[in-house]
Amino acid sequence: MDQSPYLILNPKDYIGKWKDVFQNDHPIHVEIGTGKGNFIIGKALQNPDINFIGIEKYDSVIARCLEKIPENISNLKMIRMNALEISQVFHHEIDIIYLNFSDPWPKKRWYKRRLTSPVFLEQYDFLFRTKPCIIQKTDNTSLFEYSICSLSQYGYTIQDISFDLHHSSIRNNIMTEYEEKFSKKGNPIYYLVAVCDKKKEKI
Repeated sequence: MDQSPYLILNPKDYIGKWKDVFQNDHPIHVEIGTGKGNFIIGKALQNPDINFIGIEKYDSVIARCLEKIPENISNLKMIRMNALEISQVFHHEIDIIYLNFSDPWPKKRWYKRRLTSPVFLEQYDFLFRTKPCIIQKTDNTSLFEYSICSLSQYGYTIQDISFDLHHSSIRNNIMTEYEEKFSKKGNPIYYLVAVCDKKKEKI
C-alpha cells in the first residue's frame, strides 16, 4: 500500500503546497471519509480539471480504495489520517469538502464528533481557498437534521437540498458504496449544498 503513487505518506509536509503536489493550480476538492473510493475515483475521472483528495483513517479500507484506482490518474491523491488532523494538512487551498455517509455518532454526548459539528466547522474555516462550500450526502435522518441546524447556526446558507436525491432533478450523482447499499433497501438519500460568506483572515 505504501508504494502506491496515489497515497501521500507525509501529508503535513504539504500544507500550503498542494498545488505543487498536483503541479497545477486547479481547484481542489476533498472527501472526508472516502471509504472504498467509488465516489472520489468517479469524480476524478469525470472532472479531469479538478484535483481530488480522499481522506480515510482505516488502513484496510484505504487499501481497497487504492486497488481500485486506474493507472495514470493525475488528479487524485489519497491520505490516510484522522479528520481531526485536517487543519494540519491544508491551509486556504480547498474549494469544496464532501461529507458522504459520515458516521452519525447518534448519542447526544457524541455530537462533537460529527463532521458538521462546530468543532469541525471551525477547522474547515481555514481550509477553504475562497467561499466555504460543503456538500453532504447521508441516509441518516437525525444526522441530516442536525447538519442543517449546525451549518445554518454557524453562518452557512443551504444553497441546494433534497430529501430524496435519487428521485430529484439533481444529475451526475456518483454513488458511494454505502449509497448503493442503502438505496437498494429503499432508503431515501438526503443531500445538501451549503455555502458560507464568512471569511477568515489568512493567518
